[in-house]
Amino acid sequence: MPEGGRGGRRKGAARTPLSRERVIRTAVAVADEKGLAALTMRAVAERLGVEAMSLYHHVPGREGLLDGMVDVVFGEIELPGGGDWKSAMRHRADSARAVLRRHPWAVGLMDSRRSPGPATLRHHDAVIGALRAGGFSVPMTAHAFSLIDSYLYGFVVQELSLPFSGPTELEEVAGAVLGDMPEDAYPHLTELAVEHALKPGYDYGDEFTFGLTLILDALHPDERATPAPHPDGRATPPGSA
Repeated sequence: MPEGGRGGRRKGAARTPLSRERVIRTAVAVADEKGLAALTMRAVAERLGVEAMSLYHHVPGREGLLDGMVDVVFGEIELPGGGDWKSAMRHRADSARAVLRRHPWAVGLMDSRRSPGPATLRHHDAVIGALRAGGFSVPMTAHAFSLIDSYLYGFVVQELSLPFSGPTELEEVAGAVLGDMPEDAYPHLTELAVEHALKPGYDYGDEFTFGLTLILDALHPDERATPAPHPDGRATPPGSA
């Protein structure tokens, strides 16, 4: 059959097969661009160029989409690495903040799923393992994990809600607010703005590092460090790896 005939048209019209991963990744893209309120099975299907009913062969519904999307986000967060527990927690928190800024819809969903995926479970297990290896007891590990994540998620929520995204916008917003205030009506607020927030080089993101340092410095292991597992199954004494 000549090129461009029936066989050529069929080949050209072939679509990339649907898969659960492709559906979930497309859902993440929709949420990144339009927000969680715009995430529907129909919206994902339209992006994929298929009928909405086709998606149900791969996910059970919107809740299934959310389960998979949260797992994708956890999979993007770097796991706590080697070294001391404090460096591991700082590295993981910095990575999580960066990922959540890329996916602002996710911050309120991170620990909300009843059916966590493998990346979610792997992430939580690694954080717990890093704290346990650092000498935290099981109860103190739970306290530390909760405290760090409460600060992490809370800071990201506040950061994403700010009416500015950089020093230039901050100067514009603060200048407008200060200009509308009666003179000397709010002296402490004015002082903080002028003497701190509006100083050259100020970056609101630095507040995250300051707060995280306070939290990590306040936490202390309460038992001997757990030996790290050796590749062959034997225990490796701390510091000998």
